[in-house]
Amino acid sequence: MIGRNEEKKQLQSLLDEEESQFVAVFGRRRIGKTFLIRESFDYKFTFQHTGISTDAIRKPERKKTQLEEFSKSLSEAGYFSDKGLTSWYDAFDGLKEIIKKSPDRKKVIFIDELSWMDSKGSELISALESFWNGWVTARKEKDVILIVCASATYWMMDNIVNAKGGLHNRITARINLKPFTLKECEEYLQSKKIIFNRHQILQCYMILGGVPYYWSLLKKGKSLSQNVDTLFFAEGAPLQNEYDNLYRALFNKPDQYIRIIEALCNVKKGITRDDICKKTKIGSSGALTQKLKELENCGFIRKYTPFGSESKNAIYQLIDNYTLFYNRFLKENTYDENYWKNASNSGEVNAWSGVAFERVCLEHIAQIKKALGISGVQTDVNSWKCDADPEKGLQGSQIDLLISRKDQIINVCEMKYSESDYSPDLAFDKAMRRKISDLKNATKTKYAIHSTLITTYEVVKTSYYGNIQSIITSDDLFDGR
Repeated sequence: MIGRNEEKKQLQSLLDEEESQFVAVFGRRRIGKTFLIRESFDYKFTFQHTGISTDAIRKPERKKTQLEEFSKSLSEAGYFSDKGLTSWYDAFDGLKEIIKKSPDRKKVIFIDELSWMDSKGSELISALESFWNGWVTARKEKDVILIVCASATYWMMDNIVNAKGGLHNRITARINLKPFTLKECEEYLQSKKIIFNRHQILQCYMILGGVPYYWSLLKKGKSLSQNVDTLFFAEGAPLQNEYDNLYRALFNKPDQYIRIIEALCNVKKGITRDDICKKTKIGSSGALTQKLKELENCGFIRKYTPFGSESKNAIYQLIDNYTLFYNRFLKENTYDENYWKNASNSGEVNAWSGVAFERVCLEHIAQIKKALGISGVQTDVNSWKCDADPEKGLQGSQIDLLISRKDQIINVCEMKYSESDYSPDLAFDKAMRRKISDLKNATKTKYAIHSTLITTYEVVKTSYYGNIQSIITSDDLFDGR
């Protein structure tokens, strides 16, 4: 298994705990949650079950269908009953019998896609509360390891991790499974005998993000552009319909979520909540707050407060690489099977490359801090902008990545995607000096400000090279987790 060392160690350590354990594993669809859990326990469980998607099933039949599937899993684990399951209380009663009869030293119970098992009026959560609080924790034998998992991160956060009812503070461990880093993607390709150089891996990450399932679809013997055409643009390509499937699998009514995502796709730097309302025609309400929170929890967007601003001026920005790529190139595409091979160096691709590279950098802040030698230094990571105001000496600037450090230094980062070694020129130098000047004049900061260049290859030593305090290349972004 590539990566996931800490997560695997955490799960395996549960076998040595003296008390029963209730573990929540969550993360976006296709991120590898199920694979991690199965590998960590060598595919050996006292009981395991996976909820099924009920989108195509009439609402009144959903609870019945889920219970029927759960009954099948109980039977496979050795529980038989003449009576069918009529409630989730019945279902967990059956699970109790399996646990009582099991000879396993630790009874590892794995319930996958728990959110799909929940439906309006199903009482699933109440039955789960009763099972855990009223039975598992009351057993003299402290031998149960209950692992629940779901792709609907927002549902897991609201109903399990941050539950306010009977499950409040009952979770003993939680794992929020993150996407692969560039380094882990490189290791994965090596394990699959797929040969890409680091720049090609970076480009692939700009398209797929760090979602392991997407990387598993790459084929050896093909170039990156051939693989992209095969995955996205050929007839019947496996990732053509992933966009709709992705959001419909996570949200019961995905239309408004998709409208928010598409509004954010069209702006590079992100927009405010008020701008989201204007672009989507969705009213400002608690329901919108919840939707934004859910998209953030699922890892599709990020919310940040610009440097020196109040929280009410928070900005929302799309950070999911696949979603950005889909909306830029597939939404209106006629699926020319050679589209990507022929699109290289086009204006549209070049514009996307700059934005996508910035997203990759934002996902590798730990690697950037390590390259700066400040891994252990407390930092605030955000962005900053100001409008031109001659009276205040402001020329107008946008800083996409700003790292404010506890050691009284601010790194003003400029992210430049390049197909070759980057040559700092007069325009770059003037832009950087303008940004630093505006930041000083607007914020009156006493911190030292360091110009920082993040780019793909090496940097040419032009006459402006010496004005750059720190240089980070894509090789630095590949440096560990």
